[in-house]
Amino acid sequence: MTDEHAAGSPYRNGVGSTALVAGIAAAVFAFVPFIGDFVTVPAGLIAVVCGWIGLNRVDKGIASNQRDAVIGGGLGLAALFVVFLVFAATSAA
Repeated sequence: MTDEHAAGSPYRNGVGSTALVAGIAAAVFAFVPFIGDFVTVPAGLIAVVCGWIGLNRVDKGIASNQRDAVIGGGLGLAALFVVFLVFAATSAA
C-alpha cells in the first residue's frame, strides 16, 4: 500500500484555511460599530485573495480544501459588502 497521501499530507491547504479564518473574522467584525471597519476590510481582502489562491491550488490538484477556500472567500466578500453598505448609508448626504 503505497499511498503518497498517507505518509504525510503533501497537500498545500494553508491558504484555504487562512481564507476561512480571515473570512470568519471579517464576518464577525463587519457588525461591530466603528472599530469593526478597521478589522473587516483587511481581513475581508485577505479572505478573498486567499480563497482565490486556494481554489487555484485545488484546481491544480495541490490542495484538497475547496470548501474552506470557497466559504472563506464568500464570507470575506459578504463582509466587505456589508461594510460598503454601512459606509454608503452613513456617508450619504
